[in-house]
Amino acid sequence: HLLLFLLFVGPFNCFASYSRATELFYSLNEGLPAGVLIGSLARDLRLPTAAGQHPAAPQPPLSFTLASHGLGGQYVQLDNRSGELHTSAVEIDREALCVESSEATVFGGAAAVSSSSLSSESCLLLLDVLVLPQEYFRLVKVKIAIRDVNDNAPRFPVPHIRLSVPENAPVNTRLAIEHPAFDPDVGTNGVQTYRLRDNYGVFTLDVEENESGERTPYLIVMGALDREKREEYVTVIVAEDGGTPPLVGSATLTIGISDINDNCPQFSDSQLNVTLYGNSSLGTHVATVHAVDMDLGSNAQITYSYSQKVLQPSRDLFHLDESTGVIRLSSKVEGDAPKLHRLIILGNGPGCIPAVITVLVTIIKVMMRPPEVVPRFIANEAEGVVYLKELEPVNTPIAFFTIKDPDEKYKVNCYLDGDGPFRLSPYKPYNNEYLLETTKPLDYETQQLYEISVVAWNSEGFRVNKIIKVQVLDDNDNSPVFSQQLIELSIEENNVPNAFLTKLHATDADSGERGQVSYFLGPDAPSYFALDKTTGVLTVSTQLDREEKEKYRYTVKAVDSGFPPRESIATVTITVLDKNDNSPRFINKDFSFFVPENFPGFGEIGVISVTDADAGKNGWVALSVLNGSDIFVIDTGKGVLRAKVSLDREQQSSYILWIEAVDGGDPALSSTAKITILLLDINDNPPLVLFPQSNMSYLLVLPSTLPGSPITEVYAVDKDTGMNAVIAYSIIGRRGPRPESFRIDPKTGNITLEESLMQNDYGLYRLLVKVSDHGYPEPLHSTVMVNLFVNDTVSNESYIESLLRKEPDISIEEKQPQISIEPTHKKMESASCMPTLVVLSVISLGSITLVTGMSIYICVRKGKKHHRADENLEVQIPLNGRINLHMLEKKPVEISNI
Repeated sequence: HLLLFLLFVGPFNCFASYSRATELFYSLNEGLPAGVLIGSLARDLRLPTAAGQHPAAPQPPLSFTLASHGLGGQYVQLDNRSGELHTSAVEIDREALCVESSEATVFGGAAAVSSSSLSSESCLLLLDVLVLPQEYFRLVKVKIAIRDVNDNAPRFPVPHIRLSVPENAPVNTRLAIEHPAFDPDVGTNGVQTYRLRDNYGVFTLDVEENESGERTPYLIVMGALDREKREEYVTVIVAEDGGTPPLVGSATLTIGISDINDNCPQFSDSQLNVTLYGNSSLGTHVATVHAVDMDLGSNAQITYSYSQKVLQPSRDLFHLDESTGVIRLSSKVEGDAPKLHRLIILGNGPGCIPAVITVLVTIIKVMMRPPEVVPRFIANEAEGVVYLKELEPVNTPIAFFTIKDPDEKYKVNCYLDGDGPFRLSPYKPYNNEYLLETTKPLDYETQQLYEISVVAWNSEGFRVNKIIKVQVLDDNDNSPVFSQQLIELSIEENNVPNAFLTKLHATDADSGERGQVSYFLGPDAPSYFALDKTTGVLTVSTQLDREEKEKYRYTVKAVDSGFPPRESIATVTITVLDKNDNSPRFINKDFSFFVPENFPGFGEIGVISVTDADAGKNGWVALSVLNGSDIFVIDTGKGVLRAKVSLDREQQSSYILWIEAVDGGDPALSSTAKITILLLDINDNPPLVLFPQSNMSYLLVLPSTLPGSPITEVYAVDKDTGMNAVIAYSIIGRRGPRPESFRIDPKTGNITLEESLMQNDYGLYRLLVKVSDHGYPEPLHSTVMVNLFVNDTVSNESYIESLLRKEPDISIEEKQPQISIEPTHKKMESASCMPTLVVLSVISLGSITLVTGMSIYICVRKGKKHHRADENLEVQIPLNGRINLHMLEKKPVEISNI
């Protein structure tokens, strides 16, 4: 039982069990793609793998081989090294692979009933796998159970099912439907229920299951039936399986109501009065009685007979045709015959009380013979009935009539009595000859039967009537007529297959086969629409997608069975109604916007474009910001993204937002998109001078410093990026004994000594350095004062500080700093002999002083690195012509203690 549980649990997982008989059991769903892992033979057989072998004692690699490549082998792929078993490119179809309702075992191309203890719904693939080398040799029996999925819809064996129900069937009568639906799937995926699309309030369905699990639908009568009111019901029977989602199939069910003898013959009148002349000839038509029975076939057969109350003389005088009810004069009227005959005639039906009609025949005794009317028919005639086709041309001859007086004593005239398109006129040049003909075409659909009389009378007033019946024969002169020329339908998209759309109805005024209508789709109808030829039921075999096509328009034909057939055409329009089956869709999954920093609040950053293929409320889309809603908002109508506040790139250079689009459907569908906002730098930060830290700091420069030696540097940073952060240094103001002795590198800010210092060059030098960026459209700058004290020592710091407190009188030189500095060659100017001698004297006498100066320089460089790391100490001096140094914070750098 545990094995059975593991075998059928889980839709895609494969389970294996190992026994000492080297049998492995797996299970998987049918229809899986190639490459799905079924199981690992090496793992499930607990065989050692290369990874688990001891390095000192390697074993030969394992080899797995299918012993047979029959039918079962084509569905799997076996890795010869790892022993992993996967599905192959050949898809497993359980219904094609296994025999229904039996345990099928597929091995080597053969299928047979398995004797295993698995479920009767199982389908097995048997594989024989050889494991080599010899140390691990074994023959492994692999059994793979194929699980069923709901991939087949129920299908009826015939598209039209006909069932006959007697009209006297009592309520709850059960009738088996002989053609139940078939579903190749098994279990709950097979046929579970049946239903009627229209039960007319008198039918329902029930399902019975036999011992083998077969389900048979039964039609149950739920109300009284009457064939005379309705002889046929047409509906659709739908079979539904138990899958998820369920699949359905349908067929047309015609329920015919069979007749029983529940009606008896009836006469329309209870008495008929007839006058007969005593000199009438034998065979004269006296009267015709006719009864009606509403039943069909043998139940409606009527025979006529005299009642036992009819006297024998009357029976002998008048003959009654028991089939047609025609009464004729059968013998000559004698002078002593009764003048009144009472004929009681019975209309007999099977199992019925006879209907009764009385025919009173009055015989008039005449002293002369009446005029004679002798017809000679041209048209087809039988028993006094003339048959004419409709649409016969005008003046079609029907019969000649000869009118004469048998005694040849009296003049005889005649005329035509009765309504209809007929005319009786003398046929010249003959006397007493008359021609009966039509005056206009006959129309079967207007009137099928005419009864006219040719009346002859003589000068004595004696009259004779010759009754003629004209039966109009139908011709195929009418086309079918649809009840609607434009049939407008609607259906929701994603409908079930074979969904019912409507039942077309067309009528044909012709009779018989000429009035039988068949229905056909026009050539412009898509192939997935179907129209039942007999019932006119219109269905659609596939799911419709409104987003693919919203409206369908095509023609349908109604064709009768006449020869040649006639047809009419109607137009069908189908509107596919929308369902919320499409999520909002962004034009891009990722949006990127580049926005300059300091962009004004609630300015338009960009437009988020999103669409929804659905219509109406299902296609309405609302946008919202999932994160960052405290900074950003989005116009849900236009998709415009805005920032509530101005954005600063130096605080945050980029933002990543997630935008959600939700439609108006119920339930609503949604989707998300990623928005990246990159802030573009603008030049809104001037350079920040980090060193020197104060305009009041100074640096001791020894007179013995060699030309080209670095003295100090100006170090600044800029919070902007790109060209906005490229810094250039320049000296815009100088003061001192010989201020041009110092220059600054525009790129690095290094200040170097240009010329040798002389005795008269001692004193305080003040250099106003401009630090400028290369921002666009206008560069920003800061200034700093670099103070250099040229002397051997610092003996009086208070004096130097007093000099620094004084506002320097510096003329500003407006020169644009150049970042790209081309190499220059300085022209060596010949110096006078005196400065050269002084320099040589200093070098020769102050070598110790030089070494000491170099030590000081190294210490100063270390101090600069420390000051660069401190970004909190800064002094920015605006460039306003003359500089008020007393207004600045004074913070000298303590570097003069040598």
